[in-house]
Amino acid sequence: MNAKRKIEIFSAGCLACEETIKLVNDNACPSCEISVLNVNDSKVQSRIRDLDIKSIPAVLIDGKLADCCAGRGQNIEKLKSAGLGRA
Repeated sequence: MNAKRKIEIFSAGCLACEETIKLVNDNACPSCEISVLNVNDSKVQSRIRDLDIKSIPAVLIDGKLADCCAGRGQNIEKLKSAGLGRA
């Protein structure tokens, strides 16, 4: 028997999240066990903090944040260089 690959999608229910859920479901194989986690749930929010997830949607595969979802989030220096805080 083949082991299942655990895929977790952290979703806020927005359009980008729905597109990610569809993308993952459309490309999953029979060995993929997909769970969609609602970021409004307090237990899910705790996991988000523990995993240091910086933006949503985010996808974990076998407990590891997918490279496409890592390292994102707000960066004050980049925001300032784009014009934030300047008249």
